[in-house]
Amino acid sequence: MQWSDITREWEVWSPLMRARFPYLETRAMNRARHDRKTFEAYLAHSHNLSLNEAREEIEDFLYIETLASELVPPQRAHSLQ
Repeated sequence: MQWSDITREWEVWSPLMRARFPYLETRAMNRARHDRKTFEAYLAHSHNLSLNEAREEIEDFLYIETLASELVPPQRAHSLQ
């Protein structure tokens, strides 16, 4: 999964990101979502992380969600695409 997949289906992914990163605010997320580096900077600031840590957290999120999508029954996987 790529960042572009997240931004393309923001309404699906933003609640999952907020579940993982509870200090994200909806308005700030919406402003930062179109540029991954901006989003990483916002994540770092809101969760007291370094930029490198925030980048790694986003990579982990993308990786985990990619794995999860491979395990989801076909009906749900199709609705996410």
